[in-house]
Amino acid sequence: MADTHATLSPTTPREVILAVLGALIAPAIVFFLIYQLVLKDRAETHLGVLTQAQESQMAESNIKPLAKLAVVDASAPRVLLTGEQVFNQVCTTCHTAGALGAPKFGDKAAWAPRIAKGYQTLIDHALHGFNKMPARGGDPNLQDIEVERAIAYMADAAGAKFKAPEPGTAPAAGAAPAANK
Repeated sequence: MADTHATLSPTTPREVILAVLGALIAPAIVFFLIYQLVLKDRAETHLGVLTQAQESQMAESNIKPLAKLAVVDASAPRVLLTGEQVFNQVCTTCHTAGALGAPKFGDKAAWAPRIAKGYQTLIDHALHGFNKMPARGGDPNLQDIEVERAIAYMADAAGAKFKAPEPGTAPAAGAAPAANK
């Protein structure tokens, strides 16, 4: 074995004092934070700090069901959505923010070249997808007439004068609705 022993560097009084203070203060801070996060919130709700209305609202939110069951007759006729409804439910995701290069709703400069291509081209792009836009805006449950209404709604907001199709009067394949220009 070696004759030399490892020696520790001498500790200064300042280091000892800081170590002792750190050992006392650190647990105190931890206990204080635990009290603030857990016990204080619990104490306020059980000591009557909340009003009766707040307690009732909290109780209602705690016992409300997580989901609702809606029984729908699958053979019942489907109510077609308007262009605005389709926009608000499906199209707004990209066309409000301009995500993935989508023209923003009401932006005449962005919509002008698209409107110039014609209503039928816009419908074809919306139904079958174009560039980064998925077919039917990503909602396969939309019917053709609903997509056509959404196209008319968005294009009209940007200055087009397309006439949205009415139920039962959907244009024949390849025929464009009358443009009121």
